[in-house]
Amino acid sequence: MEKHMRKGTPVLKIEHMNIRFTQYDRGLHQRELPVIRDLDVEVYAGEMVAIVGSSGSGKSLLAHGVMGVLPYNASMGGTITYCGEPLDKKRLDKLRGTEIVMVPQSISFLNPLMKIGPQIRKGSKDPEKKGKLRNIFKRYELKEEVEDLYPFELSGGMNRRVLISTAMIENPKLVIADEPTPGLDLKVAKRAMTHFRELADMGAGVLVITHDLKLALEVADRIVVFYAGTTIEEADCADFKQEETLRHPYTKALWRAMPEHGFQYIPGSQPYVKNLPKGCPFGPRCSQCTDECRGEVPYRRFQGGMVRCLHAAETEVSE
Repeated sequence: MEKHMRKGTPVLKIEHMNIRFTQYDRGLHQRELPVIRDLDVEVYAGEMVAIVGSSGSGKSLLAHGVMGVLPYNASMGGTITYCGEPLDKKRLDKLRGTEIVMVPQSISFLNPLMKIGPQIRKGSKDPEKKGKLRNIFKRYELKEEVEDLYPFELSGGMNRRVLISTAMIENPKLVIADEPTPGLDLKVAKRAMTHFRELADMGAGVLVITHDLKLALEVADRIVVFYAGTTIEEADCADFKQEETLRHPYTKALWRAMPEHGFQYIPGSQPYVKNLPKGCPFGPRCSQCTDECRGEVPYRRFQGGMVRCLHAAETEVSE
């Protein structure tokens, strides 16, 4: 994608988001688990931003936090603004499902007791909306009779296409898609991502959470990389054309792990929340790690993007 020119106020701005879970261990002993510790994301109108990272990095919790659907034992801090104003519960309740739409990861979000058509249209019998839904179904290779079926009568892949249709039926300003393509064949997955791209081109801000970096690079404007509950890099998609224009060692490792770059593997695994190291969470796997990395590592602007790494300058590309 060409570099997107971000103008005006972000549709969505998240600053220093942190999410903790309260657990009880050994009877009544209470423990706080900081699953997300310091997360920053911005999405502008007309822009598609892809969040990438391995399982357990906090990607889906970001979506649930913005949409106000976190579990009962979770608490959230930080700041979330929508079109320049705080996104509090009252405002979110008013906008959710109309201006702000989420495409969830799990098909369990579909109502098993309601037919597909009325469920997507939210009960509306408006002929224009019915016609719009039929056109959406054609694009996703779903037959008209699917409208009169229940979720349990469809395959997992068909239900996932139904979930994507819930975003297409509205005219949202903000779309958050949480892993929208698992279970879809490559052709349909690419088409789904293209439709999210179209929503952005029509003026919406689109945030897609995915583990598929290769697919995201085909349609997104920017990539935000998560690791162990924090943002470690933000880069334009053009930066992924070569390893040298990326900033963080983990992002470089993701680049090398792509099929066209040799499936290269780095030892170790992402730390579990109970075993987070001090300082940089990637430190134990990083060849550049020093004692300084075990202290505070700020998220800073660097080479046209953002990075959470003290030694990014050591790999700076010469002009």
